[in-house]
Amino acid sequence: MPNARRGVSLLLFGLLTACGGEPANDEAETEPPVSSLFASAEQSDFWESLEAMCGQAFMGTLVENEPPSADFEGQALVMHVRECSDDEIRVPFFVGEDRSRTWVFTPSMDGQAMRLKHDHRHEDGTEDEVTQYGGDTADFGTATRQSFPADAFTAELVPAASTNVWTVELIPGELFAYRLRREGTDRRFRVEFDLSQPTEVPPPPWGSD
Repeated sequence: MPNARRGVSLLLFGLLTACGGEPANDEAETEPPVSSLFASAEQSDFWESLEAMCGQAFMGTLVENEPPSADFEGQALVMHVRECSDDEIRVPFFVGEDRSRTWVFTPSMDGQAMRLKHDHRHEDGTEDEVTQYGGDTADFGTATRQSFPADAFTAELVPAASTNVWTVELIPGELFAYRLRREGTDRRFRVEFDLSQPTEVPPPPWGSD
């Protein structure tokens, strides 16, 4: 019997050792990250704020437009957070009757950056010659502000845009702002959207299924 008891004791010791030797403690468990898409809480928070607006549309106001572009002056400006998947958020930006523009937000492959691309389409759905330009964030930014310097693809596609920096501000329930500045030049563009007043959802952007 002593040998039998000794065998049972060894078995129990082995089971406890395999399980960590201590009962599970829920309070000691590490909480999962806010989002598995990004390495930083700042970009995770920004993404979740944008995703929370999915399905809503908002009217915008042109704040900066230098040098002046007739394409935007006097036009109704509307953004629509239209499509939100696990790793992509698509935001069409309508300028009057022009439905050619869509802002596309994605995480980088390693989660160390957020990416902004511009998808431009013709009315028949085909891609414009100047499309898919943009860039990745160079730092984690903040929960309400992310900046995207032009990437190498953009510099090759549009050399004049090689110094572009796009900045997106998002204060939930208050403001969404899209800004472009071209370093070393006077080029400035900014449009602000009032998030406190959702508007009617517009038709799909050109090229949408």
